[in-house]
Amino acid sequence: MLIGYARVSTRDQKPHLQRDALQAAGCERLFEETASGARRERPELQAALAFMRAGDSLVVWKLDRLARSTRQLLETVELLEQRGIGLKILTQNIDTASAGGRLIFTVFSAIAEFEREIIRERTRAGLEAARARGRQGGRPRALSEKDLKQARALLADPDITVAEVARRLGVGPSTLYRYLPAARHAASGAEPLLGVPPSGGA
Repeated sequence: MLIGYARVSTRDQKPHLQRDALQAAGCERLFEETASGARRERPELQAALAFMRAGDSLVVWKLDRLARSTRQLLETVELLEQRGIGLKILTQNIDTASAGGRLIFTVFSAIAEFEREIIRERTRAGLEAARARGRQGGRPRALSEKDLKQARALLADPDITVAEVARRLGVGPSTLYRYLPAARHAASGAEPLLGVPPSGGA
């Protein structure tokens, strides 16, 4: 069964071109979307895919009616292939029922796998770089142990305010309080009251 899918925007002056072409191609059912192709939510396309069975073919007027980004296109084409659903692009003469069309599916699948591998590689590289900098992910600490030691020493002087210490260290007073929530107690020698610096930074 041939199932047509048309996507028109609110600025589309001639939406009937898609409908006429899909009907002329022999589509027995037509699903029409009025939305931006950049949006992830495409309820009519999802409805068309839910209606279709293995062996059916999805027919669209042009490739950009099916998707508006490479990733969106690859995801859709891969889903079609997994479900055994064919794809016909009328103006670009792509039909997966033909040898050339099946080659298109194969190329799209290879590109999708390549893109996933690139993402995995970038993720691994990012984690390795983070570990090399001495952390396991998350935001960098705003204050180092050296900074905290300096802050404690400065706060031992009752004439120096928390705001002044924070300014010297290049952070806000609230950040300093998070690292040293009992800073003034520490200044008087009550070291056990010092807060433990939060993991992952401020």
